[in-house]
Amino acid sequence: MLGGEKLALRQQLNEARQQLLQQAEYCTEMGAAACTILWGVSSSEEVVKAILAGDKALKFFNITGQTMESFVKSLDGDVKELDSDENQFVFALAGIVTSLQNVPAFLCVGISVVAGGGWLFELQERSSGTVWTLALWSGLLEDVAAVACGREFLVTSSRVLLDTILQLLGDLKPGQCTRLKVLMLMSLYNVSINLKGLKYISESPGFIPLLWWLLSDPDAEVCLHVLRLVQSVVLEPEVFSKAASEFRSSLPLQRIRAMSESRNSHLQTAARELLEDLRALEHDA
Repeated sequence: MLGGEKLALRQQLNEARQQLLQQAEYCTEMGAAACTILWGVSSSEEVVKAILAGDKALKFFNITGQTMESFVKSLDGDVKELDSDENQFVFALAGIVTSLQNVPAFLCVGISVVAGGGWLFELQERSSGTVWTLALWSGLLEDVAAVACGREFLVTSSRVLLDTILQLLGDLKPGQCTRLKVLMLMSLYNVSINLKGLKYISESPGFIPLLWWLLSDPDAEVCLHVLRLVQSVVLEPEVFSKAASEFRSSLPLQRIRAMSESRNSHLQTAARELLEDLRALEHDA
């Protein structure tokens, strides 16, 4: 091959590489924009139902897990620019997963008939114990029954994504990529509101050590969401009974007590509530 031909081929190769780079940047920018918009509207229950009713929901969750995994592997110990399209793309994907489940779960603790063909419901939020009173008519009952559809979908149809989230939380170092950690922890907490979901993640290998590892993170918001996830385990007797021995033997009590004196009011409150729950468990035992 003549020198001129080699030079021409090299130039074509460089041009092809540049085009691929531009296409990748465009796809990342487009993905970041589209997923950010979807994240914003996914707080609507009707949008959640529409997303999960389609035939692409499972594929979307699979792609989400693969994308987050690739992103974390590419960090190499460094935190990328917070305002990059790549970061926003991944954060938006994680945010969508969180939003699709982000509706409180309640236990019905009382029902009575009211005038007008309706019912008065006393609903207790399982995670906090707060009791709410709602008057509902028959046309709204379908919506009440459907509020957990996002959590149920993940627990029954997308456990691979849950496994990926647990793995990535263990892969990220303390202080690294805290925004993504928070979103993934929020997603796991939402899953834990579903009893099947809580059983699944709590029985995952290394789950309890992972919680204590995450409590060593210097970021207060990360620790806050870890405490909420721990509380979800503690408040469910059926789940806690299976993990009680490992839980008690490795519990970082001093760390939690230190958090109960934190200047961050939300972290302080969560830590104190958890300590109260733990004392109640010891008293009952």
